[in-house]
Amino acid sequence: MVKNCYDASVSESTNATLKKKGKGKMANYVITTCSTCDVSPEHLKSRSIDFLRFSFFIDGKENKDDMGKALSYDKFYQLMKDGADTKTSQPNVDDIKEFFRPYLDEGKDILHLMLSSGLSGAMTSAKIAVEELKEEYPDRRILVVDSLGASSGMGLLTDELADRRDSGMDIDALYEWAINNRKRVHHWFFSTDLTFYVKGGRVSKVAGWFGTVLKICPLLNVDLNGKLIPREKIRGQANAIKQIVKKMEENADDGNNYSGRCYISHSDAYECASQVKALVEEKFPNLKGKVLMNNIGTTIGSHSGPGTVALFFMGKERID
Repeated sequence: MVKNCYDASVSESTNATLKKKGKGKMANYVITTCSTCDVSPEHLKSRSIDFLRFSFFIDGKENKDDMGKALSYDKFYQLMKDGADTKTSQPNVDDIKEFFRPYLDEGKDILHLMLSSGLSGAMTSAKIAVEELKEEYPDRRILVVDSLGASSGMGLLTDELADRRDSGMDIDALYEWAINNRKRVHHWFFSTDLTFYVKGGRVSKVAGWFGTVLKICPLLNVDLNGKLIPREKIRGQANAIKQIVKKMEENADDGNNYSGRCYISHSDAYECASQVKALVEEKFPNLKGKVLMNNIGTTIGSHSGPGTVALFFMGKERID
């Protein structure tokens, strides 16, 4: 059974947030997302957002993705380095129904942001769950958005939705905004360790060997269908850092005058991620706050392995 992480406290926190902003009426819906959004649970709680937990397996033992609470990210990635076998499992229809049901029992509508359908089948399970719940709760609205993204790109989009909820946007307008703007969230990744790309079949053993010898860092992004696509092969970490920031210069709203959010996530690559953060803050002086740096969680990290750095921002719509 999947238990809501914050239960009624989410609604109470939302009410308090709206009152602080001068909105006397409490929002009649909640925003929820997935543990694959790769921001901290504390950050989500501060935005009155609950999360649906995916599962991951270490040497056959199932664990719920609680965003680094029961198993620290440092220990998780060390286990991978030591040879542990990692796999993931998406929530099934019953899991999703049990996650949504407490909010529906409260009389709340739900807008849920789901991991990209290009990376997981969870969106299909969510559609089935919603159709079944509509029979139990015919007066409730349950809207599920395929984020077409992952990791802190999902986290960034979740924050954008929370901003608009807090400003008083109703659930239907917010759903429409999410559908119209989800492809504007850019996801750029590079990896300094090809071991798990080879293990997952995304890179051949021969290419992986040559890539390691030549210190090749593949640069990837998420395409318009929410799938992870290799784009460039870059030699050396320093060049990869420069190139990923160049992609932001080329694609961010208003170029170097970008004034929106920027998030970074990494899998046991703090120093490298910190260098990307410093370069972004140098190149983009008008950011909305400092760059928020997060860990790549156990669900996404089970596939990427250690050594991945990812950069997320709002920009021109992805077209390929």
